[in-house]
Amino acid sequence: MRIAVVAGGPERELADLQSYYTEDTVFVGVDRGTIYLLERGITPKVAIGDFDSITEAEWQTIESSMEQACIQRFPAEKDETDLELAIVWALKQQPESIIIFGATGGRLDHFFGTISLLMNKEILTATTKIELVDKQNCVSLYGPGTYTVFGDIGKPYFSFFAITHEVTNFTLQGFKYPLSNHTVQPGSTLYVSNELDQESGTFSFASGILMVIRSSDG
Repeated sequence: MRIAVVAGGPERELADLQSYYTEDTVFVGVDRGTIYLLERGITPKVAIGDFDSITEAEWQTIESSMEQACIQRFPAEKDETDLELAIVWALKQQPESIIIFGATGGRLDHFFGTISLLMNKEILTATTKIELVDKQNCVSLYGPGTYTVFGDIGKPYFSFFAITHEVTNFTLQGFKYPLSNHTVQPGSTLYVSNELDQESGTFSFASGILMVIRSSDG
C-alpha cells in the first residue's frame, strides 16, 4: 500500500495527482489539500487538519462529500502541524511508502517545518519510504546505508545535502560525477546537480542525515 498525503500548499506547485491514482494508493487530505482532491474527483480515505485555510462553503463541501468518521478536525491552537498529524496517521497504517504533495512552494516556514518534521527520529528511522513531490522536484531524507536510484521518473538532476554536521564516507556510483568516501559538509555546493550516466546508480554513506533532491528544469 502507498499513501498519498495532499497538503494545502500552492495549487500551482502540485504534481498531477491523477497520475498517482492506483488501486493500492490511499489518499489523505490535509486541510485545503482535501479540497484539491475533491476538485479532481478523488475522495480521500481521511481528511485531517484544523481546516482554518478554507471557506465555510468549502467546509460544507468536505462534510457533504465524506463520511463524518473519515474527517478528523482539530483545533487551530495545537502543538502539531496538520501535516504532522497526517504523517503520524499514515505511518500507523504501515504502508510501503508515503508521498507528500502540496508541501513545497508558498511559505518557506512551512517548507522548512516539513523538512524538520522528516528529521524526527521516529519518522527518519521508519521502514516506510517518505518523499515530498511537486511538479519539478522529489525530496527525501536518508539515514546511513546504501541506496539504488533509477533514472526513469523524468527528474534527471540529483543534488545531495548534509542535514547534520557532516555526512561521512559518501560514495556515488553510476553517476556522471562519481565520488568515493567523501565527507559532505553543510554549506558545500560540490554535490549539486549530478546526473546518472547509467540506467541506475547507487549512493551510500556511513553516518549523518542526507537530503536528496531530484529535479527537472520544468
